[in-house]
Amino acid sequence: MAALSSMAISCLHSHSCNKSCFLSPQVSKPLLINPSQKKPRSSISFCIKKSDHDEMQIQQEPVKEEEEDSWVVTAVRSRYNEIVIVDTVSSRYLLLDSTRNVHSVVDKGGQNWTGSYWDESVSLPPIIPNGPIAIYGLGGGTSARLILELWPSIQLEGWEIDEILIQKARDYLGLSELEIPTSKGGRLCIHVDDALLPSQDDSGKYAGIIVDLFTDGKVLEQLQQVSMWLELATRLMPNGRIMVNCAGIETEVQNGKPQLLLDDSAWMLNSTIKILSEAFPGQVSWKRTPDSKGLNFVALTGGLPDLSDWSKKVPVRLSETVKLWNLCNTLTKSVLLNAT
Repeated sequence: MAALSSMAISCLHSHSCNKSCFLSPQVSKPLLINPSQKKPRSSISFCIKKSDHDEMQIQQEPVKEEEEDSWVVTAVRSRYNEIVIVDTVSSRYLLLDSTRNVHSVVDKGGQNWTGSYWDESVSLPPIIPNGPIAIYGLGGGTSARLILELWPSIQLEGWEIDEILIQKARDYLGLSELEIPTSKGGRLCIHVDDALLPSQDDSGKYAGIIVDLFTDGKVLEQLQQVSMWLELATRLMPNGRIMVNCAGIETEVQNGKPQLLLDDSAWMLNSTIKILSEAFPGQVSWKRTPDSKGLNFVALTGGLPDLSDWSKKVPVRLSETVKLWNLCNTLTKSVLLNAT
């Protein structure tokens, strides 16, 4: 049995009201909350149980004197995930596994910018060769949707190991829309398979690879191995790059807030970026999304791009934030944590 906490639901609602969001230091995907809101507007407890038909039954228990404005659309347990799709008035969310972390979001008003780490993916096309981009860990297609909106000629190949998740995303998150070619010919081709299995067919195939692979709120263990990253690099065209969602870092929490003092060596506290820098010495860059956009670390292989030139080629919304990328420097001093 697993429980979808009232905090997760109230966090989702605050995002639907265009409030700020951040990544809890102990999790890998963004949980969305409104820090100025002392009491959640919606506080609903969901008890998820498995039936004889492998469907998860949802029991909603409204908290007294609180308005119900979030609800479960569908919930099912697959071989790989506990899949829950949740609605608010303005958005729909995909929650996975026991952590109930948000893995995809769809805005009902058609706004594909998310204000979170998914937006970083659209900065990749200007700094890679012409060619297909793979997304390892497709989820509900949040990154793919935004990429095809802004770069409609790009061929995307999304990899997702969970067939039931893909079915639910097609039924409830509009994923099938992305499989239809755009007016410029770009589209999403979906592969239901393990993206990390070796494949000679993928050698030198991709201009870029976006890696967003998690289980139980953590980056996959396979991605903590240098050999895995070296194998993934063989799938790139010359001058291709890999962009990675590396989650956050663990910190102590004081007075309800993570205590962080970050300098140029903050990346050394993130195990995935450390492994990447071992696999590709001097060729890994990193950035941390602002507190209001997820507190995620994102990494990029292929060396630090010309930031001024890159800034001119990305959508205006990202023109300043791409300048925040830094080259991993193993000689920098340690990060100070829990500063007073």
